[in-house]
Amino acid sequence: MAGRPKWLRWAAAGAAAAALIAFLPWQAGERTGGGDGSGLDAAQEKRQKMAAVRRDAEATAKLCTLECSKEFRSLRADDGREKLRRLLEHHPHMRYVRVKSGEGRTTEAGEMPEGGSWEKLLAAAERDARAGRAHVSDPVRLDGERYVVLGVPAAGGDGTVVSGIVRQTIVDEVERRQKQFLRLVPYPAEGRYKTESARPNSTEDITVRTGEDNGSASHYHINEAVVRFRKPPTDAEMKAIMKDIDGASVRKLGYAHVFTSHSMETEELIDYFRERWNPVYAEPHYLYLANGLKSGGRSGMEAKAGNDADAAGDVFVPNDLLYGAYQWNLPAIETERGWALSRGSDDIVIAVLDTGVQLDHPDLKGRITEGINLVGEGGPEDDVGHGTHVAGIIAATVNNGEGVAGLSWRGRIMPVKVLDSTGSGTTYSVAEGIIWATDHGADVINMSLGNYASAEFLHDAIRYAYDRGVVLVAASGNDNTDQPGYPAAYPEVFAVAATDAEDGKAPYSNYGDYIDVAAPGDAIASTYPGNQYAALSGTSMASPHVAALAGLIKSVNPDLTNEEVMDIMRKTAVDLGEKGRDPYFGYGRIDVVRALKAAEQAANTLGGFRLRFERRIETLRKQFGLGTAE
Repeated sequence: MAGRPKWLRWAAAGAAAAALIAFLPWQAGERTGGGDGSGLDAAQEKRQKMAAVRRDAEATAKLCTLECSKEFRSLRADDGREKLRRLLEHHPHMRYVRVKSGEGRTTEAGEMPEGGSWEKLLAAAERDARAGRAHVSDPVRLDGERYVVLGVPAAGGDGTVVSGIVRQTIVDEVERRQKQFLRLVPYPAEGRYKTESARPNSTEDITVRTGEDNGSASHYHINEAVVRFRKPPTDAEMKAIMKDIDGASVRKLGYAHVFTSHSMETEELIDYFRERWNPVYAEPHYLYLANGLKSGGRSGMEAKAGNDADAAGDVFVPNDLLYGAYQWNLPAIETERGWALSRGSDDIVIAVLDTGVQLDHPDLKGRITEGINLVGEGGPEDDVGHGTHVAGIIAATVNNGEGVAGLSWRGRIMPVKVLDSTGSGTTYSVAEGIIWATDHGADVINMSLGNYASAEFLHDAIRYAYDRGVVLVAASGNDNTDQPGYPAAYPEVFAVAATDAEDGKAPYSNYGDYIDVAAPGDAIASTYPGNQYAALSGTSMASPHVAALAGLIKSVNPDLTNEEVMDIMRKTAVDLGEKGRDPYFGYGRIDVVRALKAAEQAANTLGGFRLRFERRIETLRKQFGLGTAE
């Protein structure tokens, strides 16, 4: 594995004390664990998570600075104002830019924010740039916004310098969102949901006062219930039900109905349906939350774009701007050698059930297929950032000299917006998203979201997709608990924990006997709305690594069943922690080369053919009710 990048070592050094406490014994008595980071009390866990939040914010600031500096450096003295305007339109976070030739001729575009000492700061940036040094000012806070001033020598080498003002609101946004995704704040805060929430698989109240309380709670809609009847109600019966419950609305998906009442709360609704209708199940309408949280100089290496290497021993290092310095995650799982075996296929579609995706992000151009918005009007545009980040981990354009590299060169992303602007969605929206993605050709579904309640409504949708051959991958959660999180803990779903840059358990990562594998999840650089890039931590970031690998495996051997794909990822994982499967890493950390070699071998062996034949016969037996073969 490549060494930890310098920026990550530096950011982590400030949290050294917090890192050491991972090895102290558990004292609170509720959770168990050892030297892998699971043995943390609430205060220790909070410090670990806050260290991750600060690291993500600092890394995001560096990503923003590097990307903007690269764009500035490409400008020349003879570039007109129109070119500068187009640059600012493409990068809305760039507020002002000016180019000064060696003779003092100036071209500028944009506007300086009111109230700052901008001319003084720009002059300092230009002095450094004339001396051949890149300049980054200290952050400037103005009217609640964060700005930096940049200065770089232009590429022409003729004494031209470029300076500009960049808004870094993204840094504050990442910090705020990561506190939410890593469960450092009570969530949700809105009155639409019950904050006196429930213990998993019950409606017993838990008071949610702190972020720590989220690890024991399963939020749900306070006036709603999900019901699956044994026999579909007639129109007359449905009319009677709506009168009995003072119904506001009813929605149907598959076998289940979601009822909303004007006056009855969830507990009353569940009691009513169980007593009067004897349903298959009656349960809360749960809320699912997003589970987000090498040596330099390699990016300049020349590569053979578009041509696979001849052998798995070949290492392909892409030229994406942020790759060499920030993307420790891809070399860690042997992606660079794995690309010699497969770079994906345009025929493979990976559905991202999340907050949507920035559909016109330049680093996702040509990689996005038809999607849907199931929580609002319009298309599946991302208004949070989480889904765009997940999509970039899977499929950001590789070797285009810009931004970041995804795992797959050719796979396509299907954006399915099931989480709203708060980063939350319901059982209904997630289940509907699973069914829609399945019906529209998804080969793999990534779900970087979760809750601690097992909802039969959601499980029905999971089984629907699984029975149709879809590989379902989900994040385990960010509460450092062994309490099973859903949908990850369903047997049909491939559950993913998170590792850090040292192949250790990420301190926030959930664990337990249901974990299948682990993947990088700490300070992962990827795409972000506004044509930007951000570093985020969480099992949300680990899960798309696995979803992308499943897509690569399917590209090598399309005939593999979903269970065969999952089995390959389990058997080829690099064992970490205790020997064999363990609660913290499952079967181990994924390895792209091992997995693709196994997929290739399965495609070329008689044993693989025999296994697929037997599975097909078994499927047909089940389909026609013939029972199981002896």
